[in-house]
Amino acid sequence: MTMTFAGAIGIFLAGVLTLAIFSFLYKDNPVYKFAEHLFVGTSAGYWFIYNVYNIFVPNVLVAWREAGGFADYFNVALPVLLGFFMLMRLIPSVSWISRWAMAFSVGMTVGFNTITELQTNILQQIGATLSPFASLHFNNGGLVASVNAIIILLAVLAALVYFFFSKEHTGGYGHIAKVGIWVLMITFGASFGYTVMARISLLIGRVQFLQTDWWVAIKHIIGLG
Repeated sequence: MTMTFAGAIGIFLAGVLTLAIFSFLYKDNPVYKFAEHLFVGTSAGYWFIYNVYNIFVPNVLVAWREAGGFADYFNVALPVLLGFFMLMRLIPSVSWISRWAMAFSVGMTVGFNTITELQTNILQQIGATLSPFASLHFNNGGLVASVNAIIILLAVLAALVYFFFSKEHTGGYGHIAKVGIWVLMITFGASFGYTVMARISLLIGRVQFLQTDWWVAIKHIIGLG
């Protein structure tokens, strides 16, 4: 691995900070707190600069300079005004003004996400659940796929039955609702397992970084590389 001395110093510091974060596995300590605060502060600074040059400058300064009519100026001025209202939260005497911007932001977000969720997590999910039945057959190797489609449909219906509270969950209806609970538990367990595996993958990546790049950087700094 070829690297410059400055690059080796950067990799060395990254390894030291990685070990500082790992020190929390022993107990909370000043070294971990320093690395945590450094990470949070660096991230905040990075995203501040990123937002200035990639959001504020092109969407406000450049857009205002290139605006050609009232509508263009209004499209730039309104978000800036709402952002200014957000900052009023820092002044207790006029903090109520920030509620206008917050209400507008929450309302727009809810409206936008409602359409997005309807298209992705409802309509597409319904289509994905029912589409296999268009070519359902139990011969020529289609048995497994057909049984799988039926099981998925029954599991979805059982989960929906559990969330239908207008009817008491007793008798046969209650048994179906219990099946829905098991379906939800399996789903949540699979999601949790996926999250754990993703974190383990990150851990493996950092350990490999310490074993390879960090060790090469140390040898380069002390003149053995």
